[in-house]
Amino acid sequence: MSYGASLPSLFRRAATYVDKILKGANPANLPVEQPTKLELVINLKPAKALGLNVPATLLAQADEVIE
Repeated sequence: MSYGASLPSLFRRAATYVDKILKGANPANLPVEQPTKLELVINLKPAKALGLNVPATLLAQADEVIE
């Protein structure tokens, strides 16, 4: 199970930073931003190998379930 920032969202934000720097902005003056989109990914194969039961309510809340 993993809960963290959405990689596609991070890549888009990075592109915005690159654009600002290429247009002449000083990197030291750019603000540090926190991720705005987080995602929950559950991999059921290792859970089953460990004998863990993942509740259906948790599976319903997951952004991605890997079987």
